[in-house]
Amino acid sequence: MVTQVMKPDPKAKNLLIGKGSSRRAIQDKLTQVGVTIGGTMVFVALLLIFFYLLYVVKPIFDGADVKPLISVDIPGDSSPALMVGSDEQNEIIYRVSESGQVDFYDAKHGNLIESERLSIPEGVEVVGSAASVASEQRFALGLDNGQLLLAGINFGVTYPDNQRVITPDLRYPAGAQPLTVDENGAPLNNLTFGYNSEKMSFAYQDQAKVWHLTRQEGEENMMTEEVEWTSTTGLINDAPVSVQQRLMSPDQRQLMLRSGDKLFIYDIRDADDISLLQVLELELARAKVTDVSLLAGASSILVSYDSGLVVQYFQVNGERGRQYQEIRTFESGSSIASVASEFYRKSFVTVSDKGDLTLLYTTSERELFSETFDLKNPGKIGFSPRANALVVESGSKLHLFAVDNSHPEVSWSAMWSKVWYEGYPEPKYVWQSTSGSDDFEAKLSLMPLAFGTMKAALYAMLFATPLAIAGAVYTAYFMSPKIRSIVKPTIEIMEALPTVILGFLAGLWLAPLIEDNLPGILVLLVLLPLSILTTAFIWHYLPGRWKQRLPETYQELMLLPVIIFIGWLSFAISPAIEVAFFHGDSRMFITNELGITFDQRNALVVGIAMGFAVIPTIFSIAEDAVFSVPRHLSNGSLALGATNWQTLTRVVLLTASPGIFSAVMMGLGRAVGETMIVLMATGNTAIMEWSVFEGMRTLAANIAVEMPESAIGSSHYRVLFLAAFVLFIFTFLFNTIAEVVRQRLRERYSSL
Repeated sequence: MVTQVMKPDPKAKNLLIGKGSSRRAIQDKLTQVGVTIGGTMVFVALLLIFFYLLYVVKPIFDGADVKPLISVDIPGDSSPALMVGSDEQNEIIYRVSESGQVDFYDAKHGNLIESERLSIPEGVEVVGSAASVASEQRFALGLDNGQLLLAGINFGVTYPDNQRVITPDLRYPAGAQPLTVDENGAPLNNLTFGYNSEKMSFAYQDQAKVWHLTRQEGEENMMTEEVEWTSTTGLINDAPVSVQQRLMSPDQRQLMLRSGDKLFIYDIRDADDISLLQVLELELARAKVTDVSLLAGASSILVSYDSGLVVQYFQVNGERGRQYQEIRTFESGSSIASVASEFYRKSFVTVSDKGDLTLLYTTSERELFSETFDLKNPGKIGFSPRANALVVESGSKLHLFAVDNSHPEVSWSAMWSKVWYEGYPEPKYVWQSTSGSDDFEAKLSLMPLAFGTMKAALYAMLFATPLAIAGAVYTAYFMSPKIRSIVKPTIEIMEALPTVILGFLAGLWLAPLIEDNLPGILVLLVLLPLSILTTAFIWHYLPGRWKQRLPETYQELMLLPVIIFIGWLSFAISPAIEVAFFHGDSRMFITNELGITFDQRNALVVGIAMGFAVIPTIFSIAEDAVFSVPRHLSNGSLALGATNWQTLTRVVLLTASPGIFSAVMMGLGRAVGETMIVLMATGNTAIMEWSVFEGMRTLAANIAVEMPESAIGSSHYRVLFLAAFVLFIFTFLFNTIAEVVRQRLRERYSSL
């Protein structure tokens, strides 16, 4: 029987090979296109994040804008203005004259809506008038018979037929009838006042040029529920006779009298014991004082000059107690005719005799707007309650301006330089975005947050880097394959542990443990590495027959009893060390004897907890880098007579250095962006102290804490986005540096 062997057809074989090659080419092309598209989309996503952050952040650096809306004619026979302003909706503007005439105008058409005059008794004349701080919208008229009329501007809002109707009128906090201030009937010249629901204070000058202070304090009668007022009068001794301006703080603690280039400041908390606190010398070379006013919150004094300068003063603690001190100087153009402050923020506006309108903000030291308008003979200025409108008296007209000034408190210098805030003894970096007080000024310095981010990352890296790299080198180079197959996955799986769990354990378990056993922790940090080195030294010199009793595969495990014993011993002797060296309380010793603040949740806790989160990242990448060093390099080194240690340090580590450096930088990037551990394991105090016993606040933790409570579009909201942008830049820089250094190390040691 003959068997025929079929020979393969060369054409069919070539056809099959051609089909396979074509299929592989298509797969390679599709893979190349897919990888290219994926990489491009990642790059586009990063760019979109970058530009969206810039889009949200940009408005905080924009200046203000002021636009004229309407001009209203004032009757030619009107007396000088005492105060001007508008309602919250900027639909009605008002003007109060020194004679008690109050006119309300329609802000849309300029028509006179209503005109009221305070009811002054017959035969009595107004001899003194005063306006309160802008936010109170009150004024008072002093009469020549020792009486006073106190009134305020009020706007009622109703909604008939679902249409908003604003009705202007006057309110009388102390009643519509004149209030007797001077029992002797002396005229209330040069009047100034302060008012709240429990206390009223009036300072005035009688016909003999003597200054008086009358205070009326109210107390509710428990039986009749009526408020009973008691009056106290005191003399202001050594007060200047000729006074151009007088001011009283809203809390009725200080009285300020300007006489020429001197400002006399009195303590009037006790009407029976009035004392002179300070005489402020306002004189500047070749400049004359034109106006003195109080900034919003009444903690600062603004002094303007005919040279265009505006100087801010506020009280600072010194050798003689709290004294007013010159803090900042602003240049606002030519001779300043009028100054006005916002109701609540630290913005103020100046108008020069040439019509130059300048809008400035004190804390951020920004000039927000400056332009010349047709404002001849400028007089009083007033902001609207929302600071989105401005009323300026000029000659026989009232001018209404629309103001767009959303983020005046933010500037590059305010966020990255020291700022001298009201009430602080010196310029400082401060982050304090919210408060329970209405007159609170947000402090939005990013320096404490950036510092806290670097501090937390530094302590975490100090803890994690030596352990992770040493563990990676030993695991990859010295450890037996059987143990390595257990250790490496175990450490890598730690990366999957939620950081919120680590933060929870650090805050509620580790922090109290460290506080209660601080001497033991310090001893452990010293004894643990020494015990490991000692054990290795002893093992090296043990007789060979002893070493053979422990299989080579499990030699690493002999350190476990040593580590456990040293840990137990450190905590066991902690109380004895605390009694012997720290008077029985290490925390009090650190605080009282060393003068170091000790917080339970501090940088030491964060360093240990966040170190455990960073170790798997560094270990995994570094271990792969060391293990991937070609075996022929280490074998060749050993064959040439080098020891294992020499081979490791001069061949393996140099070859693996790009990967090890990348591992460290990846770990640093992880530490910089960590949120939950820092949030839960620190007190979240935005301070700038390197002490390991104090906490910090990081950029990421701050965003997580404050973003839910920030108003969308507010300065706080946008500054938080700026913090996210800074964090984005940090991680981008770290990754870029890591890649550049990795490439250079790779080029340098690629020839090995």
